[in-house]
Amino acid sequence: MTDDSVNTPQDFRPEARAPRGFADKRARDLRAERAILEAVSAVYERYGFEALDTGAFEYADALGKFLPDSDRPNEGVFALQDDDDQWMALRYDLTAPLARFAAQHWETLPKPFRRYAFGPVWRNEKPGPGRFRQFIQCDADTVGSARPEADAEIIAMAVEGLEAAGLPRGAAVLKINNRKLLNGLLTSAGAESAGQKLAVLRAVDKLDRLGVEGVRLLLGEGRLDESGDFTKGAGLKGKAVDSVLDFVQAGAGGRSATLDNIAKVIGGSAEGDEGLLELSRIDAALTSLGIADDQAFIDPSIVRGLEYYTGAVFEAELLLQTTDEKGNKVSFGSIGGGGRYDDLVARFTGAVTPATGFSFGVTRLAAALRAAGREPGGAARGPVVVIAFDQAHMGEYFSVVGQLRGAGIAAEVYLGTSGMKPQMKYADRRGAPAVVMLGGDEIAAGTVTIKDLDAGRQAAQGLADNAAWKAERPGQQTIPRDQLVAAVRKIIEG
Repeated sequence: MTDDSVNTPQDFRPEARAPRGFADKRARDLRAERAILEAVSAVYERYGFEALDTGAFEYADALGKFLPDSDRPNEGVFALQDDDDQWMALRYDLTAPLARFAAQHWETLPKPFRRYAFGPVWRNEKPGPGRFRQFIQCDADTVGSARPEADAEIIAMAVEGLEAAGLPRGAAVLKINNRKLLNGLLTSAGAESAGQKLAVLRAVDKLDRLGVEGVRLLLGEGRLDESGDFTKGAGLKGKAVDSVLDFVQAGAGGRSATLDNIAKVIGGSAEGDEGLLELSRIDAALTSLGIADDQAFIDPSIVRGLEYYTGAVFEAELLLQTTDEKGNKVSFGSIGGGGRYDDLVARFTGAVTPATGFSFGVTRLAAALRAAGREPGGAARGPVVVIAFDQAHMGEYFSVVGQLRGAGIAAEVYLGTSGMKPQMKYADRRGAPAVVMLGGDEIAAGTVTIKDLDAGRQAAQGLADNAAWKAERPGQQTIPRDQLVAAVRKIIEG
């Protein structure tokens, strides 16, 4: 006979805490995310995209480059072995599952295949402020079209989707570039190795932080920072450095002018000319779709993602600002991005399958909208609370709450054990617009007493003392019971 108490102390109590990098969400956050997804989904469906939901787990080998090392399947992802010893991992993003789905069902899918998806993704990375291990993404992709117009539709859809979600025009912009432009420029400049091209991309990505002269050093031999640390440069020579800097600064006031500037810089490269033609076709399609320069423009300095994408690349940048804990103004920066990736599906099929898409973080967008004073889903509003005075009258209370619910009004009977004052405090904490009270007198008379909590709070600010408040009972009315629904609806609708 064994004594389990030897191994498990009877007084053991686990600490109540969420794992690092995982956040609990209450009604306000969930309502905001739902409102964003409903608005964006409506836009995507107007563009002819169909919804797709894939499982949370994929086989680890299907994640491809998203898995840093196949010998360490938990590196970067959360993975486990199933009963036949195959490694499965929680999806890192929504793109890898799409690639697997498209390859698996390619023969029966309409081509091009246009789909959108949203849901949680998981990353086994070090968490930090604003950096979670689980968060909601929303993606839209076209698989099977190599036409630049497919990129343009994704960009236009992203612009309209973000505005439909609540971002006012001018609060965000889609920045567009093309990998082939810089590739062609670097090839012409003599940068042949993949490592050297990657060093150039990393240098250009620091343009906002280091400025032109700082990037010039990183494109050349290297840069010594203020701490004395030396960062080795890309090793480009003088003329090649000038060409790269001329390219990344070719952005002008509008898409057409920027294209003219780029044409002057990249001259002579076949790959660069191909990228320029693709951007020109994207610009033409965006113009036809009614997307203006202040909504989407060409920015040659956008290089983040060029290592991954095979053609067009775009980034959604929030222009909104907020203040940090110290009162300093800070920008939200990038909220999403996308581009053309023509080799992801090929991992499964061996055949190049053109694809393009856009992804944004739903939780991050909700935070940005809130900072801009545009609460997603509207202000919080709790249910109408029916005060429970007496257990003997519970049938009446449930009859009233059923009457309200039947009219489409959220309502609940207080089911705790507290008295009147704590019940009013409960209603206030729930964000209730009103409480309904039925004592014995009201039940006998066929009436109900309704208290408008918002009106009561506002009126109380102008009353001199508690006695005056009790005498006036601001926001409170007693009405026939058959007028209950109309009276409550009037309070809710303001």
